[in-house]
Amino acid sequence: MRTDAFQPNSADDGGGKSSRQHSLPSSLARITTFGVYTLIAGVVLMGLSFLTNPVPDPSFPWATLPKSLRITYTQPRIEHWPVTYTVGLWLVVFTLPLVLLHAYHRYRSRVSLRPSTWLVGLPVTVMFAFTTYCRFFWPKLHPPTWNAPSYTFVCWRYCSTYDPFWSDFAYAIAVFGVGVTSLAYRNSSYAKYALATFGVLAFPLGVPALFDAYRRHV
Repeated sequence: MRTDAFQPNSADDGGGKSSRQHSLPSSLARITTFGVYTLIAGVVLMGLSFLTNPVPDPSFPWATLPKSLRITYTQPRIEHWPVTYTVGLWLVVFTLPLVLLHAYHRYRSRVSLRPSTWLVGLPVTVMFAFTTYCRFFWPKLHPPTWNAPSYTFVCWRYCSTYDPFWSDFAYAIAVFGVGVTSLAYRNSSYAKYALATFGVLAFPLGVPALFDAYRRHV
């Protein structure tokens, strides 16, 4: 093994870099704030569908409002879900990585977690959780459809086909993410390459890992 394979371990995962290099660029920080509001808007849009459709999500037929609380208009559906439910759920899916980055930016100085716990460990945990949920617990709708909001491209392939190969692939990426987190904790000289690879494989959920790779590179 090369003698420079690992840099000295440190509490901040930074290999001695300044706190400025742990911070989000101001432009990215603004984008993450926008992401938080967009996620909230997505949740509101999903909620609107409960006012118009008796059963917005057929996977959960029990999730409905009494008829007296619904309006008379019924939204059209995009495949299985009403329009606002679909749009809202896609917004939540694509903005969750920005919310994780925003949490890192806002709370990293208050919570004693390594930067790579925020930027890699949390996305890996989320990926394990959602992959397990979608594989074993999600009440699947038939037929499968392209309109299947998912947190990574690989997960979308599973949710839009129900082919277990893609779920297995998602698990493999998550396991790879565990190894990447270990490299990041140890400040390996290979960490930034592993982080970038995981970020691409787990896109869009892997966006925080891409930032971790970037901050180690600059």
